[in-house]
Amino acid sequence: MDISSAILIIGFAALVAAFLLLVIGLVYSELMNSDIPCGVANSGKLHMVHGLFVGTAVVGRILHRLGICHQVSFARWFVACFLTRLKQVPAGLRVKDMKFLEVPVRIYEPTSVCEGLRRGLMYFHGGGWILGSIDSVDEVCRHIAIESDTTVISVGYRLAPEHRYPAQLDDCEKATNHFLSVAETEFGVDSHRVAVGGDSTGANLAAALCQRLAWSEDRHLPFPCAQVLIYPALQMADFNLPSYQQNHAVPILFRGRMAFYFLQYLNGDVSLCQEVLEGNHVPTELRPRYEAWLSPSSLPPECLARGFYKHPTPEYDAEAYHAIKAGLEPEVSPLLADDALIQKTPQTFILTCEYDVLRDDGILYRKRLLDLGKDVTWQHVIDGFHGMINFFNQGWLTFPSAVQVVDSVVHYIKTL
Repeated sequence: MDISSAILIIGFAALVAAFLLLVIGLVYSELMNSDIPCGVANSGKLHMVHGLFVGTAVVGRILHRLGICHQVSFARWFVACFLTRLKQVPAGLRVKDMKFLEVPVRIYEPTSVCEGLRRGLMYFHGGGWILGSIDSVDEVCRHIAIESDTTVISVGYRLAPEHRYPAQLDDCEKATNHFLSVAETEFGVDSHRVAVGGDSTGANLAAALCQRLAWSEDRHLPFPCAQVLIYPALQMADFNLPSYQQNHAVPILFRGRMAFYFLQYLNGDVSLCQEVLEGNHVPTELRPRYEAWLSPSSLPPECLARGFYKHPTPEYDAEAYHAIKAGLEPEVSPLLADDALIQKTPQTFILTCEYDVLRDDGILYRKRLLDLGKDVTWQHVIDGFHGMINFFNQGWLTFPSAVQVVDSVVHYIKTL
């Protein structure tokens, strides 16, 4: 080996070492900013999973700044390659990929004999409107289909940043309407027993879809019989609720990250993140109305047990409001809909987790529904954290509490 080759190899090795040290340093810094309470189920495993996700995010940011690839693209690639494993279809289930009006769907049909028509479930995956896929919830949909004897349709809606609001909601609506129109003739499903549901931002889409369909005056198709909302994101007005304060640094969803996801969904202007977190985007005249629906006094006392302080009244920023005002509309923030619209929504299942910034969104939506005389089933996972359903039946990544989450959904669906 000549000297020039040796220098080249040494230089490359030094560059790799510097890159690894940079990644390790940034990951360590991020991990020091996290807070995993002792009450979280399998906290040691969550530390490890969080470190894996942080490392992925850090490498993605570095590659993005170097102009090699978009950080979101890297995150999708990593999850698809290392955290998503499609297993052999089990006995008793038929799985096929199709398109409903150009929207990708995966259909899970139990093969057991059924007297009459089956029930159905349209499922929308989570992932902050930018991540997630049909594959990422494959195990969940398989389990629900088999255990509840339900035909499940998983929807592969378009994602941000390539597609902004309302593309995601439009895709969910198109797929749902198409299935309702052919449920009986093509799939042996009772179109009057089809529910919609999802986890996290997928639950946001389910709740928003129910309100959008309820608003349609010329609707000729059956209305969803229920909405299944698993730790839903339901409002963009207040990021200082008790659950946001108590769980602001609990993996896998930080307070600031939720604002980032909303902004990516709307327009991609993440420079407004701090304005949104402080509440400066909410017009003064709307605050009394929102405060009535988002008041901490409407939460159960145990939700305040880990501490809460009243956030100072924010200073209104008209520029921030006009940039994200769609985020305060019901199609993005279903919790902020008028009573008349919420009154038209179907019976509801809501699951919340104690160690989740979105806990209070779900609980406050439950209260609004109950105040209007709606039928609500609420399941609260006392040791749960956001994103648990992603770790259902995932080998060494499995969290036992994820089984509790999915089985509670199964139990509810069986009642429909």
